[in-house]
Amino acid sequence: MIHKNLPELLSPAGDKLAFLAAIDGGADAIYVGGTSFNARINATNFTREEMSECVRLAHAYGVKVYTTLNTLLFDKEREGFLSCAEEMAECGVDAFIVADLGAAALLRSYMPEMELHASTQMSAHNAAAGVALQKLGFSRLVPARELSLEDIKTLVSENPLEVEIFTHGALCVSHSGQCLFSSIVGGRSGNRGLCAQPCRLPYSCAGEPSCNKYPLSLKDLSLATHVTEILSSGVHSLKIEGRMKSPEYVRTVTGVWRTLLDEGRNATQKEMQTLADIFSRGGFTDGYFTRNINKKMLGIRSDADKSASHSADKFTKITRKVPIDMQVSLKKDTPASLTLTCKGVTVSASGDIPMEAINSPIDRDCVIRSMSKLGDTPFELGSADISLDDNVMLPVSRLNSLRRDAVQRLTDALTDKSIPKLVSANISKPSGKKAKQKIGRFLFAPQITDTARQYFDKTFLPLERYESRADGFILPPVIFDSEKEQVTHMIDEAINMGADCAVVGNIGNISLLEGKGLQIYGDFRFNVTNNYSVAALEELGITSITLSPELTLPQIRDISGDTAVIVYGRLPLMTLEKCIIRDLYGCDACDKYISDCKDGNIQKPLLLSDRRGFTFPIVREYQHRNIIYNSLPTCMSDRQDKLSDAKITNQVFIFTTEAPSEVDRVIEKHKNQLPLDIQVRRI
Repeated sequence: MIHKNLPELLSPAGDKLAFLAAIDGGADAIYVGGTSFNARINATNFTREEMSECVRLAHAYGVKVYTTLNTLLFDKEREGFLSCAEEMAECGVDAFIVADLGAAALLRSYMPEMELHASTQMSAHNAAAGVALQKLGFSRLVPARELSLEDIKTLVSENPLEVEIFTHGALCVSHSGQCLFSSIVGGRSGNRGLCAQPCRLPYSCAGEPSCNKYPLSLKDLSLATHVTEILSSGVHSLKIEGRMKSPEYVRTVTGVWRTLLDEGRNATQKEMQTLADIFSRGGFTDGYFTRNINKKMLGIRSDADKSASHSADKFTKITRKVPIDMQVSLKKDTPASLTLTCKGVTVSASGDIPMEAINSPIDRDCVIRSMSKLGDTPFELGSADISLDDNVMLPVSRLNSLRRDAVQRLTDALTDKSIPKLVSANISKPSGKKAKQKIGRFLFAPQITDTARQYFDKTFLPLERYESRADGFILPPVIFDSEKEQVTHMIDEAINMGADCAVVGNIGNISLLEGKGLQIYGDFRFNVTNNYSVAALEELGITSITLSPELTLPQIRDISGDTAVIVYGRLPLMTLEKCIIRDLYGCDACDKYISDCKDGNIQKPLLLSDRRGFTFPIVREYQHRNIIYNSLPTCMSDRQDKLSDAKITNQVFIFTTEAPSEVDRVIEKHKNQLPLDIQVRRI
C-alpha cells in the first residue's frame, strides 16, 4: 500500500519467491516480466498461472503489479505481443512498462484502458519527452538514470506525467536504450532482453594490456543517503533495479528503503553497509545524481563482495501482515455479523443466530481468539469492536466459519479488478513514400569533400560542430532540461548559417525543432523495428526515419514508409554520460584530437581496446559525453543487389574516423559497387 504523502516504493521480482520477498520487504508496487517481450528475458520470470496467483496476492496486500513489455517489437510478432498483453491483463496487472513506440501504439489502440509507463529504455530525459509521451497515451515516465537532482526537479515540475526514478541497483554505463554493444559485437541484443554486459569486461587504451582495467564497469547506484532530497523533489515512484537478483536481495533492499521512507530520513552508515553486504561492486555511486561524475564511479564485483552476499539469511516466506479492523455483533435473536475494514474497503458477513447460554456463555476473549486466527492470510487483527449480549452462546466452529467467510469476502473485494479486453481497432500504418536518396553524416566539416557534396543529397554535421558546408545538423542524443537553452541558441545559429534540415533521435527533443522551418529526419536512435513505430513518428512530423541497425535485411524489407538504412559506417555502440576519454587519455588528448580534426587534420582516433585486440574509437559528444563506435564499419558497397531486394533506396552513410581521402575512397567503392579492402560488418 502506498504510504500517505510518500512516493511509491517499486521493487523488482524475477520469480515467485522474489515476488514474495518484495511484499515482505514492504513494497508498494512490484514490476515483473512474463515469459516474453521483457528486457530481462533470462530471468526465471512468470508463467500465466504464477502471474495470476501473485497478482491476486499482491492486491490483497494493497500492492500494485506492473509487467514489463519493454523490448523492441518486430512486425511478425504483433499477434504474439497482443496475446501476451491480453494474458497479462487477464492476470490483473495494473500497468504495462513499454519501450517501443510501435508497441505502445498497438496497446493504446487495442487495450485503451490499460495504463502505460514509458520504460527507461525509451531514453526519455527531459520534460518535453513527458509532454510528447502523454499525447501517445502514457501516464508515467521512467527517465534516464543519468539525471541530476536539479534535472529531476525540473522534470517533475514541468512534465505532465508521473515520474519514476531509479534509486538503487545496477547502472548501465550507456544511456539506456542507446547501447548496441552487446547486439552488434556479440549478437545478443540488450534492446531484446539479451544483454551480455560487455561493459563489465576489461578494456584499455589501444596497444596496452587490458587486464585489471574496467573503464566501463560502474558501481551500483544507491541514493539511500539522499532520501530527504528525493522526497522534496516530488517524484511519484522510487524504483529498485534487480529482476535478476535473489529474493534475499529484494527483501533486504526493499526493507531498508521502506524504513527510510517511513521515517523520512537518509540511510545511516550501518544501513549502507547492509545494502553493500547484500550486493555491491566495491560500494555504491551517486555520481549522476550529485553531478560528481568521475573515476570514483567505477567498480567491479570482488570476491569479498560475493562472500558478503552469500552470507545473507535465506528468504522462505512472507511474514508481513496487513492489519484489519473488525466489528463483531453477537445479539439475541439476530444473526451473528462480522464487518471487516482494510485499506478503505469494508465487507460484512452474517452467520447463525446466537443461542441462549445454558452453562458457559461466550465471552469477549473467546471472540478475540477466534477472530485472531488469520493463519496464512495476508491479514492480522488490528482493532476489534465487539458488541456482545449477556448470556449468549455461539459454537467456536461457527465463529470460525463466520471469520473465514468475511476474510474471503475481503480478499475478493481487495483483489477484484476490471480486466481490460482487446478491442477492435484500426492502427495507423506508415503513409510516407520511401525516398530515393543518399544521406551523409560526418563528425567534422573537413570530411565533407567536394566529392561528398556531389554524391550525397543531404549532408549533416553534429550541431555543436555545425558549419555551412553541411545542409543540416544532428541534434545531440542527450539534452537535459538544464541544457535546453544553450541547445536552442545553437539551433538558431545553425539556421542563420543556412541549415535547412535536422536529425533528431529522441522524442523529447522534437519540440526544439518545431516552428523552425526545418525538414526533420529521424535518427536510428529511435530504435525503430516495426511499421507501427514508423507511423507514430510520421504523425509527429518526422520523415526519412533511419531504422534500427539491429534489423536484418528481411526484417527491413517488411517495413514500409519513408525509412532509411545505414549502409556504411561505424555504428555508435554506446552513449556515455561519463567521459572515459579523460580517464584513459586525459582531457588534453581529447581537446587536441577535436581541434586537429576540425582543422582538417583527421588524426588517428582515441581508442578503447578489448581483450581480443579489437579497438573501438571514442569521440567526444556535446557536453563531454562520449560515443563509442564499432571496431568495424558496416559496408554494403558490393551488395547493392541485396539492398535492392530489401527495398532499401534511402541510404545513410556515417563517417567518423575517416580522413577526407578515405571519404572519397568509400564513395568511389559504392559508386562502382566494389568491396572495401578492409574487414567490414554486413547487414
